[in-house]
Amino acid sequence: MKPRQVVIVTSGGANIASLQFALQRLEVASTVSADAEQIRAASHVILPGVGAAADAMARLRHSRLDVLIPTLRQPVLGICLGMQLLYEASQEGDARCLGIIPGSAKRFPPACARPVPHMGWNTLHIRRPSELLMGLADGDYAYFVHSYALQPSDATIASTDYGTPFSACVQWRNFYGAQFHPERSAAVGARLLKNFLAIN
Repeated sequence: MKPRQVVIVTSGGANIASLQFALQRLEVASTVSADAEQIRAASHVILPGVGAAADAMARLRHSRLDVLIPTLRQPVLGICLGMQLLYEASQEGDARCLGIIPGSAKRFPPACARPVPHMGWNTLHIRRPSELLMGLADGDYAYFVHSYALQPSDATIASTDYGTPFSACVQWRNFYGAQFHPERSAAVGARLLKNFLAIN
């Protein structure tokens, strides 16, 4: 794999250290930054996120990254909340998000057999081919922790069921997303990260 300049956007996510370790296991170094010039110069940008959509968007607006990120032309990967932030809005805190992908994240309806948040291992259903999903297959397991989700749409390349189908992986131009945590998804997550880093 050719050397990459990977920047992880500072968005308040508590999963940044584990994400960096996952990249290190692929022998890829990364920089954590909210600096617009560093982000613009990166070969690959990762937008992680754990927590509330409104708070994460407030941090991005404070750094003016809400203006920068939609203009990026290199591959960008949103993870968990970071994927939801790529969309227009979220019911969580009535947040206006980055507006890159049409749609709004909605909270899972609670049910006796389906507690919210959706937490743990669940299977992927591949909906259409994508460079992000090379080597992954229907039924592969990934690790999820989230209360809000996006309905399947034209951007959806893989879905998962939790009472109803939702978008597990998306692709919209040069923007990609994984609702699950690749850094906690063993071989499946490692393959997804490796695939992302191979996208030019």
